[in-house]
Amino acid sequence: MRGSVSRRGMFYSALVAVAAVCLPAWIAASMPAAVVPLPPEPDSSRVIVPQIPGANRYQDDKVFLEHADVWSYDEQPDLDPEDQYQVLTGNVVFRKNDMYMYCDSAHFYEMANSFDAFGNVRMEQGDTLFVYADDLEYEGATELAVLYADPGNKVRLINRDVMLRTDVFNYDLAANVGYYQVGGVLTDRQNELTSLDGEYHPDTKYAYFSRNVRLKSLNGSDTLRMATDSLEYNTDTHIAELVAPTVITSADGDILSSSGKYNTDNGIADLYKRSLVVTRRGNTLTGDTLFYDRDRGVGEAFGNMVLTDSARKSSISGDYGFYNDLTDSAFVTGRALVKEYSRADTLYMHGDTVFAYMEPDSTHITNLYHRVRFYRRDLQGVCDSLSASDRDSLMKMFHHPVVWSDNRQVFGNVIHVHINDSTVDWARLPQFGFMAEHIDEDCYQQMSGDDMTVWFNDSTVRRLFVEGTVQLIMFPMEADSTYNKYSYVESSEMDAYFLNNDIESVHFRPATTARVVPLYLAKKNSYFLPKFFWYESIRPTSPEDVFIVPAAMDELMHSAPPMPETAPKKEVKRKVLPTY
Repeated sequence: MRGSVSRRGMFYSALVAVAAVCLPAWIAASMPAAVVPLPPEPDSSRVIVPQIPGANRYQDDKVFLEHADVWSYDEQPDLDPEDQYQVLTGNVVFRKNDMYMYCDSAHFYEMANSFDAFGNVRMEQGDTLFVYADDLEYEGATELAVLYADPGNKVRLINRDVMLRTDVFNYDLAANVGYYQVGGVLTDRQNELTSLDGEYHPDTKYAYFSRNVRLKSLNGSDTLRMATDSLEYNTDTHIAELVAPTVITSADGDILSSSGKYNTDNGIADLYKRSLVVTRRGNTLTGDTLFYDRDRGVGEAFGNMVLTDSARKSSISGDYGFYNDLTDSAFVTGRALVKEYSRADTLYMHGDTVFAYMEPDSTHITNLYHRVRFYRRDLQGVCDSLSASDRDSLMKMFHHPVVWSDNRQVFGNVIHVHINDSTVDWARLPQFGFMAEHIDEDCYQQMSGDDMTVWFNDSTVRRLFVEGTVQLIMFPMEADSTYNKYSYVESSEMDAYFLNNDIESVHFRPATTARVVPLYLAKKNSYFLPKFFWYESIRPTSPEDVFIVPAAMDELMHSAPPMPETAPKKEVKRKVLPTY
């Protein structure tokens, strides 16, 4: 390092100048004309105790020598004055404002306001900040102290409960910030952080890490780990600020985010920029903005949220969602959508609000409320509310439910749909049921009754059982594939079997009223049963169409039910029927 001419050097130069002027005259006047030897030149290497001036210690660009047991100086004429240094040994102390620097020995470059320190190097600021090293270089022009550790040792910074360890540590005294670029470890009472580059601000307690950053909890009961390429961390609050793609793992699940804050004390995260949480159940919660409480297993998602359930092969999405992983419950609203993709053909269900929860017996229930619409290639439907249970694979539709499959339509007060192996197994309308099938122009096969059950084989009807005020209109096809008459039947009970969607056999009991009417003798209004209505205009036609609620559907949902709502009949009557 570069130094300056010492105080002792300046004194010696002045002494030589005075002698050069005065000594010849004095010799000429007092001595004979003979050669008189000059006194020996002072020994510049002799030892003296340094004299410390009482200057103001708070000069931003000045470092002061406070103490040294021994001071010595060897003038080196071949060196630039700034490169010449004083030699200090024994309990050496330097001061820069409130920062004291201690060492066994030092080279002091006074003109450059710099020094090199050797052996038992220590920096102290107040009673809270300490830095320990083997060597130190201080450059006055930059006010930068660079501290080194011998092989096997580490430079250590200690600030209350914070310790930073590295091989080479740079301390900027002007900014009061330390940093390393050769790898280091920072620990506090909560966490340990490692990185290749690191920066620590004792005043604000903020630390900045980059390149291969790793965080792990020092709490023996916590499995928290964090991996990223850049991280901001506060050693006072123990809050990590995510500024780059980061993976946070623990026994409670994982978090993937590139922006946000994570409190390592309580496991609470505020996340932005489309973050993802993987819960302990294996479910995932995604949103433009996420709030997640790891300990409570609670998450809130705002903006394009998606909750996936890999075990059930389903998901819920919407504008806003709340999820409790401990109770396996969720609330979603705003373009809420439930997707069930356990088979190749996905089922899409939309409602104004979705509420899913786990019952005490571990049955999982999914409820959709208001203006419900769903679509699958082989099945579509609308209703005011819907409830689906995974225990009995039963989907219940309430208040003006309508279901379509191919050109068949079923509606009533309530519809129960049973799903077996992701396909519709049977459907029951326990309070009133009306089935219609469009066959040609104004011709519709129609059937209504107080209680109706339909069994399916894949997407085709296998059996139909109706009881209570059974009414039937059928348009039999002629040999030339035309329709020229219809049959009207009334009965108390009907049991029909189908093959490839065609009637194989039908049984009415106990009494039947029937008539056949040629079409040319019938009025058009006689083609339809009293409760007939064809709701094709409100039928969902695609996954995207479930979000479009026609005005006609709103009118239907606000109208009275087709029949007065009554309690479902007891299932005892169904015991005499075979199950399929």
